[in-house]
Amino acid sequence: MNWRPGQLPLALSRTSASQRPPGEETTWNKSSYFAAIVCLMLFFGQSAPRHDTIQPSIALPSELDRVLTDYENAWRSGDSLKLASLFSEDGLVLSPGHPMVRGRREIEQFYSGAKGPLSLRAVLFAATGDIGYVGGGFSGQAGTPDRGKFTLTLRREASGRWLIVSDMDNGN
Repeated sequence: MNWRPGQLPLALSRTSASQRPPGEETTWNKSSYFAAIVCLMLFFGQSAPRHDTIQPSIALPSELDRVLTDYENAWRSGDSLKLASLFSEDGLVLSPGHPMVRGRREIEQFYSGAKGPLSLRAVLFAATGDIGYVGGGFSGQAGTPDRGKFTLTLRREASGRWLIVSDMDNGN
């Protein structure tokens, strides 16, 4: 069988070969094309379910809250050296659209020129021994909708100070 535009191959037609006279093929008319297009639009046009639920903020223990507060202050003032000092020596920054940034010196360079309003809020955290994490949202001002999300993986130094091992963020 030679398939031609406007014809439905026998294997895809609604009529079985035994019900159709030999050599007869099913053709698609305008309403068949329209129905197929509408079905495809409905199937592929559906957006992902929205998750507009705002996750409630939580209070962090003071030693973990200090990490977020120091991060906000360093960002707001444009102090990339102070920002980099919040990271472990082998720390990582995983930011969308950029290669992985590793080490304090590279982190300082990466954040050079970064400045502006920033408010971080925690929605979850855990700490066991010398390892912990904080996940949350960020915006330009406390009390405004999140512009993005972040996770900080933390490691406690022998002095008891928590440092960022990895900082991963993405926008909403």
